[in-house]
Amino acid sequence: MRKVSVVILNWNGAEMLRTFLPSVVKYTNPELAEVCVADNGSTDNSVDIVRDEFPSVRLISFKENYGFAEGYNKVMDNVATDYVVLLNSDVEVTEGWIEPILSYMESHKDVAACQPKILNYHDKKKFEYAGASGGYIDKYGYPFCRGRVFDSLETDNGQYDTPADIFWASGAAMFVRRDVYVAVGGLDPKFFAHMEEIDLCWRLLSRGYRLVCIPESKVYHVGGATLKKENPKKTYLNFRNNLLMMYKNLPSDELRKVMIVRCFLDYLAVVFYILKFDFSNASAVVKARKDYSFMRKDFKSLRDENLRQTKWSKLKFRYDFSLILQSKIFGKTTYSRLVK
Repeated sequence: MRKVSVVILNWNGAEMLRTFLPSVVKYTNPELAEVCVADNGSTDNSVDIVRDEFPSVRLISFKENYGFAEGYNKVMDNVATDYVVLLNSDVEVTEGWIEPILSYMESHKDVAACQPKILNYHDKKKFEYAGASGGYIDKYGYPFCRGRVFDSLETDNGQYDTPADIFWASGAAMFVRRDVYVAVGGLDPKFFAHMEEIDLCWRLLSRGYRLVCIPESKVYHVGGATLKKENPKKTYLNFRNNLLMMYKNLPSDELRKVMIVRCFLDYLAVVFYILKFDFSNASAVVKARKDYSFMRKDFKSLRDENLRQTKWSKLKFRYDFSLILQSKIFGKTTYSRLVK
């Protein structure tokens, strides 16, 4: 019986499906996993491509674009396996990528989610931005990885090839227990896109589960395929959703102090963009803060529920330092220098 559903959420990604789906079909053991494409109301020929060119792939069709978060929430109602892989449409997988993670999760029942080692598709010796070899955050909500600190990407020399407990698993290639995903509420659809996987992982950790990176499994990710890194919309969603995530999950004794510092750091980012004459991204940060203030009241009940369900408020892999200070001022631009 198949234990895993590998699900690629697609929206108008016909060419990416043609490019990357073949590796998923080739290297996914059909005895262990089914390969699915969940189409988010595409208006291109994505659906026809899956039906005509990939007959072994199961197609799940939605009539509209639900975004990354709600799209995957709806996927859970359409699969029945123990594990689901949230796989971006711009990921090339490698031989044997399923087996080591499935084996680890089968033998460690306290692990709710895992990710493989994620390398850069265009420079396969480098780690990729969105996940690298496992993710963490600093005290003020800034994410970083084994292999990536802000825009500094390390060369993969095997330095992070040991399995490691992490704070967040990348949504580019996340293995998750389906029943646990549903029980904790899944990805937050109000986020639409960006930061939603870190928010989910925070809930999983605080409720007593572990998250692990298994580098024996390896994939290559293009990254930025939907929105380029400096796109103002991406800047807006990253800042807004990061603030909402912090509000939803921070312990009460930390919330006010941390958010005061975040306000200062966010407006420092505005000044940074202005000095680069990047007024679009500066405006995106200002709008993100304004909309966060407006939306916060809608997240009060979710915050209350998270605090009620929390078993561990002091999470080990939310590090008690400022990533900006350590990396930009003290020059610590690798994980191994940040965390000794």
